[in-house]
Amino acid sequence: MNQPIEKNRTQSRYGIGEWYGRLFTSLDRNTLHYFASCASHECSDAPPCRFRGGAPCSKSGGVCSIRLYERDLGSGEVKVASSKAGRLVTTCPYRFLEGNSAFKWIGEIVLSHSEPLIAGQVGFLSPVQKEGFDRSSAKDVGRIDNILVNPNGDSLAWCALEIQAVYFSGSGMAKEFKAILAHQDDSLPFPVMNRRPDYRSSGPKRLMPQLQTKVPTLRRWGKKMAVVVDDSFYDSLDEMIPVDHISNADLAWFVLDYVESGELAVLTPQMVHMTTLERAVEGLTAGQPVSLDVFETRIRKKLAGPSTISLANQGSD
Repeated sequence: MNQPIEKNRTQSRYGIGEWYGRLFTSLDRNTLHYFASCASHECSDAPPCRFRGGAPCSKSGGVCSIRLYERDLGSGEVKVASSKAGRLVTTCPYRFLEGNSAFKWIGEIVLSHSEPLIAGQVGFLSPVQKEGFDRSSAKDVGRIDNILVNPNGDSLAWCALEIQAVYFSGSGMAKEFKAILAHQDDSLPFPVMNRRPDYRSSGPKRLMPQLQTKVPTLRRWGKKMAVVVDDSFYDSLDEMIPVDHISNADLAWFVLDYVESGELAVLTPQMVHMTTLERAVEGLTAGQPVSLDVFETRIRKKLAGPSTISLANQGSD
């Protein structure tokens, strides 16, 4: 008689990947409790951010990245999910400032200088003045994250830079902090709430409008846009047809990957993908229109459903 095959019963949830700059998996119980108290605003000073030159962490909760964990429902063992499923996903934009390596990399590729000058949060759009509405006191309504400038030469040689971390949807981290404070053994705590990286909010909803607003003007000016992301964000994009040289590109994706060693992870350059704005929009959209027949079938299903709105049945005041 064949014996039934027992399925591997595991539970998966996203939790803290890096906390105040250190890998969550490397932290002992005392450090976990200290970080949880700081994240809950119960310590006097926030731990320093190693990505901002030691300045106090300015991100509420101190979570730099998240990652997927697995718990064996039989043994209770908790571990990082295997392969790419368990990779770190950057949630704090300051995380990309590590060692200024991204700035140096972009400067070398786009400006032919590995030590560019950096101007942060430069106003790009100014309020349009409208008759009957005074906007003279309004601030710039659009900013570019950073402008990188080649320090050599008399002319101003520069490129724009946008940095995009990944938002997550689901439960916030406050309950995780409370659970960690209550965790009294030396095992790895398993996340108590469900959440996941929200690449749609990070890409099509946030980054794409930024590119569509800024790149056309930059293109007219003969300037390039660099976009810094981690490999998890880049892998969420659809295929983008590349161009063969920076002179033919509107923008360049600078993709960084994590290398873990001891209690730290280091973001390191992985690849550059140069493309046009149109191809970048296709990659961010990551979808194709359905056929007319399929779309009209969906309309008919909606009309047959209980949520259909009939104007004839709407009362008037």
